[in-house]
Parts: sequence; structure tokens; C-alpha cells
Amino acid sequence: MIPYDTTSPVALEQLRRRADDPKRRVLLTAATIVTMDPELGVLPGADLLVEGDTITAIGSDLSRDGAVVIEAAGTILAPGFVDTHRHAWETQLRRIMPDVDDLGAYVMSTLAGHATVYRPHDMYVGTRLAALTAIDSGITTMLDFSHNSRTAEHCDAAVQGLIDTGIRGVHASMGPHFGDWDRQWPADLARLKDNYFTGGDRLLTLRLAALATDEIAGPALAYGVELARTAEELGIGVSVDAVFGASSSRAVLDWAKDGILGPDLTLIHATGLTPEAWKAIGESGTTIALAPTSDAQIGLETAIPAIDEALSVGVRPGLSIDVEVALASDMFTQMRALLAIQRMRAVNAAHGTDRQPSRITTHDVLDFATLQGARTNGLADVTGSLTPGKKADLLVIQAEDLNNMPLNDAVGTVVLGSDTRNISAVLINGKPRKWNGKVLDVDLAVLREEVHASREHILNAPAA
Repeated sequence: MIPYDTTSPVALEQLRRRADDPKRRVLLTAATIVTMDPELGVLPGADLLVEGDTITAIGSDLSRDGAVVIEAAGTILAPGFVDTHRHAWETQLRRIMPDVDDLGAYVMSTLAGHATVYRPHDMYVGTRLAALTAIDSGITTMLDFSHNSRTAEHCDAAVQGLIDTGIRGVHASMGPHFGDWDRQWPADLARLKDNYFTGGDRLLTLRLAALATDEIAGPALAYGVELARTAEELGIGVSVDAVFGASSSRAVLDWAKDGILGPDLTLIHATGLTPEAWKAIGESGTTIALAPTSDAQIGLETAIPAIDEALSVGVRPGLSIDVEVALASDMFTQMRALLAIQRMRAVNAAHGTDRQPSRITTHDVLDFATLQGARTNGLADVTGSLTPGKKADLLVIQAEDLNNMPLNDAVGTVVLGSDTRNISAVLINGKPRKWNGKVLDVDLAVLREEVHASREHILNAPAA
């Protein structure tokens, strides 16, 4: 049996030819495996076996019988990153306002302006582009906080954008902030669930999306008892954006009184919350999605990612990208930004005293970007770590590339050394989505033409 590597077109052909065969065996051998499973840890020179769409074994000298063998010496196998919050429909507007100074400027330009002229096709193009970019940078699960659901057709197009890339997608649907729309949300969530999110395929997940308060867009989009009841009846989770400051702190305490905090609820940002609000979050097991570069760069509330506040009440958060109109697209940037900001704050707070700084580690931020992100998205039993029984969402990272060699610490190499160019392969649900450094099933010339045409429509159409 001839072993291949992740540059081999023959191996790719074999993987794809039997992609839907539940008995297909793929064995990646002799890699340094960063499992992010607390019990398995980091395993040097180990093998990982995938059968169908599932990881079935990790260890030494696993059987090669009947398997497509991928020689992975000199690589790191790691879980795919998990993005807990990205507004994917905006992707045609990447870096259009790189120096935006505050939330208000973003809201008025993007949500009150550009969003109002989006057609369903523009939703599709933006969402697909975001998902393909996520895959390229090693994000295998992406929560699309799709808050431009103007019509049922807009929602369908956003979901289709996820489907057509093969990403593990979470569609979090919300009505738009401004402009005319059909007012079909949240009632339309039942139709979406029936059409796209039933059956045994867990590649797509549905959530209800909402805002923390009625300050920006009115009470219809603000989380509360009625929306919580809708989500409970549908059996779906809830993601709440714009959780900032005193007004959101009061809202959190109201939700605690109403009994609508809990593990199925994710609060996004959570900057500037009061100690009382954090206590309620910790006691209820509510999850948190941090957006490190968004908070710091745009200047949301305190502009300090709420990592210490979350950890102080026992919440290990997930990480997210947020808006590409002003921010980077990849998880490496989020991990490094959070690591630097938290350690800077910890040392600064202890400077000149005899206290020891309480610093997070590279392992912490990788945990946030993988296992905790999966838990935040309600998918901890499916993805987020390389654990037998979980789905095969994994990255092959070249550890001996120019910017990574020599491999000394695998977690440090993933967090501090690597970037998109080092990801030679991405598997999602056991299927190759990136191979030999290239995202599969995308004609870049055609995609580029679609993206440019969509952008020109958005920028030139009069706001509704």
C-alpha cells in the first residue's frame, strides 16, 4: 500500500471517490496530533483514523488495512477552528471602513445603508465568500449571524451559501435593523427548520438571533420571554448580539429573573457588563462569544475583550470574527489578539506590586478557538476536538514550513507561528475541503466576477 501526502492528487481522488461511503477508511500517520481533548492532550508521532465522517481511533501504529494512507510526518493535526459569530452577508464590503471609530458609524453605514439594498443573490454571494474564506483559514464551523433576513428568499439564499461550501454551518437568523422587510421573522424560522434543518445530517444547525436591547432597532428584535419561547418551541439555541454596558447588564438580570438564561443561550461581546450580570451568567451556564479584534479595534463599550470577566465566573468563551467590513477574517488573528491583550492587562495590573499576574496561555486561546467555540455553538458533542466518536473536522498544518521550522511546541506553533498558508488540508465531516493548499470546488475567476458584480450593485443602488 502506497502512502500519500496532502499534495497528492491521487490521494485526493481516492478520498473524493468514496466520500459518502460510511466504511471508507482514511489513516493519517506519524503526525503531531493536538487533540484539544483534555484526556488525550498532544500526541507526537501518532496516527488518526477516520471512518466515513467520524474519527474512530487515535494512537500508534494503527491498522492500515483498506485505508487511504496519508503520510503526515512533519505536520500538526489539529481540530478545525470554530467561529461563533460572523455577519457573513457583509463580505463583499470587506475592509470598506478599516478605520471605523465606533459602533454607530458601522451601524449607520452598513445596517442603515448598504443592508437595505441587498437582494437574495447578494446574501448568497456574501455568505458563500465568507464560508470559503473560513475554510481556507482553517475554520471548519462558522456561525453566520444573518441579521439581514428581509424576506424568506433572503434567508434561503444565506442558507444555500453555507450548503454550497460544505462548511459546518450555523445559520442564526434575525430580521434587519432598518429599512423595509417582510416581517416574516421569527415566524419563518419554522419553515427554515423544516426545509433545511431536519433529518440526521448535522452539518447545518439553526439558531435564533436577536439583539440584547431595543436601543438600536426597537423591541421586535430584542431578546426576551417571547423570543425565548419561540426558540424553545423549535428546539433551537439563541445567539444575542450587541451585549454591551449598563443597559445590557440590566437586560441580563431581567433574563435571569425570567428564567431565560442558560447553556442554549450565547451572549456576544459582553463588554462592560456589571459584576451582578456576570454572576447571573456564570450561575446559569450561559455561553459567551468574544470578538477580540472587534471590541478592541472598533472600540465597543470598554474596548476590552471580556476574557477575565468570563473566566472569573467559570465561563470559558468561544471566539469570533464579527464584521469583515473592518476586521481580519481568520482565527489566528483572534487568538493572538486576545492572548496579547489579556497578558498585557494582567502584567500591567500587577506592575509595581508583589502580586503575580494571572495570565492565559496559548493552550487557553486554542481551546477557546476550538472546543469552547463548539460548546458555545451547541456542537460540543460533534466537533471542537480530535476525539474518537466526533466528526472528522480537522486541519493538517505544515510544521516544517519556513515560518514554522523546527517544531518545538505544537500548540505554540499553531497559535503563534502558523497562518493560512501553512494549512495544507482541511477535512470537514471527513470530506476534503482544502487540499494541497487550495480550497476545493470553487472557480476563483467566476467567484471573483460574482463578488465584484454584487459589490457594485450594493454600492451604487440607492438606499431603501
